[in-house]
Amino acid sequence: MQFGLWFEPEMVNPDSQLVREHPDWILSRDADPALWRHQLVLDLTRPEAWEHVLEQMDAVITRTGVDAIKWDHNRDLHAAVSRATGRASVHAQVEAVYSLMDELHRRHPALEIESCASGGARVDLGVLEHTQRVWASDTNDPIERQAIQRWTGLLLPPELVGAHIGPERAHTTHRSASLGFRMATALFGHAGIEWDLAECTDAELDALRAWSALYRELRPLLHAGTTVRADLPGEANLLHGVVAPDAAHAVFAWVQLATGPDAAAMRIPIPGLDPASRYLIRERDELTSADPHQVLSPAWLDGPLSASGAMLCEAGLPLPVMNPGSALLLEFIREPA
Repeated sequence: MQFGLWFEPEMVNPDSQLVREHPDWILSRDADPALWRHQLVLDLTRPEAWEHVLEQMDAVITRTGVDAIKWDHNRDLHAAVSRATGRASVHAQVEAVYSLMDELHRRHPALEIESCASGGARVDLGVLEHTQRVWASDTNDPIERQAIQRWTGLLLPPELVGAHIGPERAHTTHRSASLGFRMATALFGHAGIEWDLAECTDAELDALRAWSALYRELRPLLHAGTTVRADLPGEANLLHGVVAPDAAHAVFAWVQLATGPDAAAMRIPIPGLDPASRYLIRERDELTSADPHQVLSPAWLDGPLSASGAMLCEAGLPLPVMNPGSALLLEFIREPA
């Protein structure tokens, strides 16, 4: 394991030695700036403030051997006018933050930085030039996470987007979800665990070990393949996956988010496969398995299935109708010619 710390270096408490000694370092046009989350913002466009934050962070990283930083930013830049210049400073402030990250990387080349801003408010290509990953949202509710990761994936590859397993009851929505569904959701990203493991049962710990082993097995594919998604009608189901560059290997998640109109297994085209190849298809049930909703699952789930890529891409594969909040993991391996 490596050691990480959570920093919020752009913010400062008004009841602090720094503010008492340097009130002119606050980024605001107002003499009595408005608080948000009991915080003020440091004007990092001022060289002396920038240097102060750099030296404080550098000292902590050097002294403790920090390997990774979660760089948070939890309030908006209200009335963001530099008192030094009298000019609006949002653009310059962001550039100062980027240069601060770059200098920390220069001093600590192995340091990893995760961008976080009240969740996903700094998920953009600009910050990715200076960080190693982003945190897409503070919600770990897997129902919401499926949508969050779906749309974040239009811009960013999954290996750059943090995706964590949380406890059964999500702290943001207070909705409960099965461990299998939470694990299947977190698998497709820069995976982690955000859960007090001391609270886990022996069975939950065993499941997390199996999830970790599966993630490490599939990581070369998940972090180097092409992300693909089926274009399905409605919002009840999602089919998404990652296909190897040569289309020889793929893993997909068939996800049931809500009750849909279908009363029998649906034949769903599988995108991204090679029509000229033949594939062995198997369910990866280490984490979760089909949770059928009132109807039987397709018979092929009882054992590996061999099918042509052309059939899978065009006619599709029968996929089960499941209970809401469930997922099925499928692996496709090209058979020898």
